[in-house]
Amino acid sequence: MNTKTKRLLIAFFIGGTVSAGIMAGFDYFDGLEFRTQRFFFNFFFIGGVLGFIMNNSVKHKKTKNEKTAQ
Repeated sequence: MNTKTKRLLIAFFIGGTVSAGIMAGFDYFDGLEFRTQRFFFNFFFIGGVLGFIMNNSVKHKKTKNEKTAQ
């Protein structure tokens, strides 16, 4: 597994876990019960979006560095 894939997966898991946990905390403080389906939806959707954004950011930074090096 290369470093790009590792970074993408780390961004996916950390971002998804933190954001889903915060959303579950907001539901708890509003008096709602824990909903497993909503937690996993938030985990995968937000984690996927964050992983996608990080992937594009790394690609953009890499091409920018290659252009300035020439």
